[in-house]
Amino acid sequence: MSTSFTIGLGNATLAGVRAGTGKAVVFLHAGVADKRMWAAQLADLGQEYLTIAYDRRGFGETVTPDEPFSNVEDLRQLLDELGIASAVLVGCSQGGRIAIDFTLAYPERAEALVLIASAISGAPPPGDLEPDVEALVDELDNAEEAGDLNRVNEMEAILWLDGPTSPVGRVSGAARDLFLDMNGIALAHPELTQEIEPPSAYGRLDQLTIPVLVLWGDLDLAHMYDRAQALVTSIPDARGVEIPGTAHLPNLEQPETINTLISDFLKEVT
Repeated sequence: MSTSFTIGLGNATLAGVRAGTGKAVVFLHAGVADKRMWAAQLADLGQEYLTIAYDRRGFGETVTPDEPFSNVEDLRQLLDELGIASAVLVGCSQGGRIAIDFTLAYPERAEALVLIASAISGAPPPGDLEPDVEALVDELDNAEEAGDLNRVNEMEAILWLDGPTSPVGRVSGAARDLFLDMNGIALAHPELTQEIEPPSAYGRLDQLTIPVLVLWGDLDLAHMYDRAQALVTSIPDARGVEIPGTAHLPNLEQPETINTLISDFLKEVT
């Protein structure tokens, strides 16, 4: 069973949940989600580990004004407040980027990384998109320019949950409802304009000397595959696994598969 907690950082109040005891495993959500995307992982892995997930500023139940902040420093302070000297970090998409940036800034505080469809700070922009994918992105851009947040949410569900080349609605039911709710909250949140960006990590991936598991879905955007390969080839102790039949959020689509992969990795590295 998970329990909720809050932590005050500056003028913000971060909302989190935790379950279990033992070695700390901290989950960092994607930029189209919040801490709830990890519910299945906390329920399963929380039987053997202290599992923690929290809403970053601008997401979920976390409350924050528009003030200077760093996601890396927020994570450091959260670990300090919870009395955690070091942890395994599991990050999806933007959460993966933050996990990498944090590890480069505080290498003694990260014991291992699980990076799912991870972004990388300083990575080169995607190349030319396939025509049908470009049309989808153009429609999303038009919805953003029109301020139609409901349409933006629907388009982002197609892009990130279904996958850009998959049939619309490929992922349905509770997973889609959860995506639309999580991303809807993020889209409606007032813009935060004062985030302090970390140095580029892209050229420093070889400085990550801890074990790293890289996961990605075969239905995700093509450049996400390229970034996954950059992680696998550049990090000395990295291994990669492609998850068939999933897009950008494989832990929502195949939670049992992801739980097993993470669990096996944790048993090996801890």
